[in-house]
Amino acid sequence: MKSTTSLSYDGTFNGLLTCIFLNYEEKLQVVAIHPPGIASEELFSNHLEVITEKPKAERVWKAFKKIATARGVKNIYFAYLSEEPGIELEILKYFQHTFQRKESIDGDFANSHVLKIAQTAKKVSREKHRMEAFVRFQLTKDSIYFATIEPDFNVLPVIKHHFTSRYSDQEWIIYDLKRKFGLYYNLTTTNIINIDFAKNSGSSEENDYFFDSHEQDFQKLWKNYFEATTIKSRINIRLHHQHVPKRYWKYLIEKNPLHN
Repeated sequence: MKSTTSLSYDGTFNGLLTCIFLNYEEKLQVVAIHPPGIASEELFSNHLEVITEKPKAERVWKAFKKIATARGVKNIYFAYLSEEPGIELEILKYFQHTFQRKESIDGDFANSHVLKIAQTAKKVSREKHRMEAFVRFQLTKDSIYFATIEPDFNVLPVIKHHFTSRYSDQEWIIYDLKRKFGLYYNLTTTNIINIDFAKNSGSSEENDYFFDSHEQDFQKLWKNYFEATTIKSRINIRLHHQHVPKRYWKYLIEKNPLHN
């Protein structure tokens, strides 16, 4: 009986693709792929620490893209961004079936791995669109528009294009408090940044310190307008929660009590 192997990688997409390359190169029977911070629990498996090698990752990705559909390629990347436990092994299985059949398996929902990848990618895509719709910027005293988010999934990489094209005439930062990195657009390029700061509690004193006084006046004006134009007798609470789940209210000026 062939021994099984569990892999650990650095959490990057290239790192995961390197794991897939190693699986084929060493003819491994991989039973788990762990991102950073997750200890291997496979007692009877060999454990390997995989070092990311970009050339190997690019070879795997290029070979996969030759076979897979555009939707299949997108689903794989979106599923990776979900950070769901065990998703790396599901992605490996998807690659294995694709290379074995030498044709796209996108849409073959009788295959449990294909179905899992599609369902996970759909959830990430939904979160992406909600972030694009609900993110609200505040103008800082440095004339930079700043927004914080805490999405369920790591959607910053896939909302980059939307905000870069839509807000190309102003400097902005979108910072993911949960993952501790952000995007900074400097009127030319959009780059990944890390900021060493404690989470803003949102107190009025902190807002007065960081944000432009005109920004505070505008937020109060908008909140008052929203309340004045809302016809309370026509509010459908169930439908409202369906389209704007409560966990997104903290991004909206008209919903956030801190903007009083």
